[in-house]
Amino acid sequence: MSEPAETPVTGTDLVLGTLAVTGLSVGATDNDAYLLRCRASGATLLVDAAAEAERLLRLVGDLAGGRLDGVLTTHRHHDHWGALAQLVQATGTTTYAGAADADAIGVRTDVRLGHGDLVRVGEAEVRVVALPGHTPGSVAVLLEPESDAPVVLTGDALFPGGVGRTGSPEEFTSAYDAVVRELFDQLPDATRVLPGHGLPTTLGAERPSLPEWRARGW
Repeated sequence: MSEPAETPVTGTDLVLGTLAVTGLSVGATDNDAYLLRCRASGATLLVDAAAEAERLLRLVGDLAGGRLDGVLTTHRHHDHWGALAQLVQATGTTTYAGAADADAIGVRTDVRLGHGDLVRVGEAEVRVVALPGHTPGSVAVLLEPESDAPVVLTGDALFPGGVGRTGSPEEFTSAYDAVVRELFDQLPDATRVLPGHGLPTTLGAERPSLPEWRARGW
């Protein structure tokens, strides 16, 4: 008897025009990995091969016939790329990461990303947003930026309730300023935020708390 298909993370099974997005929670720290699929061409991009390579490969097999065109790592912390080597070995996929974090990721980075870069997923393109602070090379992935309700995959740069953990006041300021400048100041309140751990939120739900985050410093 074949094993059942994986159950997506609640709230992260989305269809956005050409792109479909499916989230899967993996690993001991409940990391969210997201598979983007072009419904027209079948091309795929996985955001954060965090852990449990067999489950991620099964997800790719169930939803995309085993096709994996790329894996984009949002930042250098191991819990976000722990399964990357196994996925590269199994599929030969292209790897992407923020330029400032690439050398700290223990798997080759084929494409080093900068702010505003576009990554093609079949007939769709997703936009890279640099959000340094949690790590120097943290990046988010923005989908449907011109729509009324974009979607942004934020890694550990933004969660419900605040920005990602930082190690100094300077890093917090960098993280806070980046998410305000690049996300809250640029995108509508309806923008859906899919973080690297936990459940989704929206910019509108988080916006009233920005002064509190600034005041508390974390």
